[in-house]
Amino acid sequence: MSGTLLVRGARQLITLRGSAEPRRGAALKELGIIRDGAVLIEDGRIVEVGLSRRVENLGLVHRSQEIDATGHVVMPGFVDCHMHFAWDVPRLDDYEASIAGAAQEPAHASAPALQALHNASAKRLEYRARQFVNAMVRHGTTTLEAKSGYGLDTRGELKFLRVQAMLNGAALDIVSTFLTPRSLPAAHAGDPDGYISWMCSEMLPAISRRRFARFAGLRCGGEVFDLEQSRRYLDAARALGFQLKIHAGQYPANDAVRLGVEVGAASVDCLHDAGPAEVDLLARSNTMAVLLPGAAFQHFSQHGFQHGAGRCAPARQLIDGGVAVALGSNFNPAASSTCSMPTIVALACAHLSMSPAEAICAATFNAACAIGSGQAAGSLEVGKPADLIVLNASDYREIPYYFGVNLVNRTVKRGVTIYQEGKVGASR
Repeated sequence: MSGTLLVRGARQLITLRGSAEPRRGAALKELGIIRDGAVLIEDGRIVEVGLSRRVENLGLVHRSQEIDATGHVVMPGFVDCHMHFAWDVPRLDDYEASIAGAAQEPAHASAPALQALHNASAKRLEYRARQFVNAMVRHGTTTLEAKSGYGLDTRGELKFLRVQAMLNGAALDIVSTFLTPRSLPAAHAGDPDGYISWMCSEMLPAISRRRFARFAGLRCGGEVFDLEQSRRYLDAARALGFQLKIHAGQYPANDAVRLGVEVGAASVDCLHDAGPAEVDLLARSNTMAVLLPGAAFQHFSQHGFQHGAGRCAPARQLIDGGVAVALGSNFNPAASSTCSMPTIVALACAHLSMSPAEAICAATFNAACAIGSGQAAGSLEVGKPADLIVLNASDYREIPYYFGVNLVNRTVKRGVTIYQEGKVGASR
């Protein structure tokens, strides 16, 4: 615990206070800004938020440590609601080949790459994952959702999920999702029904017993499972207490959205298209749309827009239609190599036509709601854990304006500074 901490003098204190439900429509732009704002924290939780001159007069202030945020933006830590820890070494040969035009299809994890991940020790995976966590902290992320789905068998999947559980709470809060694979493992080649049976009878119960994952996710589309098999998997997962997620990927949105809404999924992720019918379905449901502009940007930079995964998500249609929208990085070796949520905010503004306010809300409070953490993350409100960042900026719109620049001066998790920008030394 952190004792008592006062963050005072913020030029813009972005609170995102408001409804406990995901923000939709015009509410997505309401950041709850307090000018010359302060946050008072005791034992890791927020006890007061308001104007500095008022908060500074409270009794607890006299025994508090102080962060002088004069001239800075202070805001909730970013929440990355869609990423993957399953990295070993970067796939540089594939990357270079795609730039040269040799790769004509979106690169996914190949069988040798999956086998290498499967063979990697838990210690090696933890070491790599910890490096990524540290990078995320430096870029202002304080909560994230991480997916498995690369383990090939029960032992492999449990290894990935165990690593994520070990890292949970060490610096960030990590919510885990068990995700079905993109293609059938060799042991079940040509037998998707048998693979579904195995997951329902062995994989999901094993994960549930160990409480390694909050969500069970399904890759939607005819490449692996048909609709009947998909429902069977989702029904089994829900019966075991998992919350559900749908990964639309490059597949048509109509099947993914309809299935997600029907089963009450928390979100449909990686939407690349959505017509009026899908927008209406999502708007009338509690299922959110998670958009991944980093994946679309990286795909376009390598392949152009000739493939489905390179299309930009219809963010404006979704937001204007009343859909609750969140943003994630999709950080993974195949599709999106950035773990910086400020960069994702910038891409959402530049390529999805989202306003800076909408993108920030979608990358904080709405992202928290998409992973079932809306009561614990994504906004600065009394009673919540004190997860916040201090930026080298005087206006929140500088986040997307300075594309690729890390403006994070300090990251605070539960009232404790876990990252602080260092000084640049003189050359002589």
